[in-house]
Amino acid sequence: MAKPLKISYGKDAVSVYRGRDGELFAAEVALVIQGEAFLPSYTEGDNSMVIATDSMKNFIHSCGCDFTGGSLEEFLADIGRRFLERYEHVEAVRLEGRGLTFERRGEKLFQQTYADRGVAWLEMARDVVLDHRSGRVGLHLVKLTGSAFRGFVRDEYTTLPEAVDRPLFVHLDVHWRHRDFEQRVASEEVRDLLVATFDDFVSESIQHLAHEMGVRVLERFEEIELIEFEGQNRLWDTAQTHGDATVYTEARPPYGVIHLTLAR
Repeated sequence: MAKPLKISYGKDAVSVYRGRDGELFAAEVALVIQGEAFLPSYTEGDNSMVIATDSMKNFIHSCGCDFTGGSLEEFLADIGRRFLERYEHVEAVRLEGRGLTFERRGEKLFQQTYADRGVAWLEMARDVVLDHRSGRVGLHLVKLTGSAFRGFVRDEYTTLPEAVDRPLFVHLDVHWRHRDFEQRVASEEVRDLLVATFDDFVSESIQHLAHEMGVRVLERFEEIELIEFEGQNRLWDTAQTHGDATVYTEARPPYGVIHLTLAR
């Protein structure tokens, strides 16, 4: 006999654009809920305890109207607390938020940009945060010098030449966990330190660079206890070289990937 082991459902990609006092807060939110009360809807088709996902969307929009803060984590926590208060049969909620980036271009004008953005993930039950992550995704960083790749295994499958100094273009997603959810570092501050490290650190590989980034973050921010990196090597291909000028072209797949988690 089949036995359900885990059930949950929810609403994804709920866009929220809140304007107040000339400021714009923009995010995309996913809300997933859990509870044994929903099991009959799976096993018997009994929807008497089911909260429609359309209602979840409306609930998130209502929270957006009332929300007076500015951080993604704070917004998710506000949604989670209020949802658990409103629906007593919901046991836990999982929320994901993706910041939508708008740059101010005038007193009334904003321009949407598609650079890196803050993200957050939060799982909570009543009066307790079960787990959480913050992060920055879509970091596309390039520098023309200050990176090497040499001393790697050479055998009958090796065609890549060693590089003493090369351009380096990486796509990075970075996530971290705070010691205490209530004591958080702004994601822009972490992003700025990662960028500064990329700029001044002479690395022997992307792995070497990611490790240095993580070490510096943990040294600078006592609030952070763990940091995770997911990166792609998008090193450009050389197209032509004339004199002291080199023209590159977009890298073609496949791409190298790296993963690193550092903790205290």
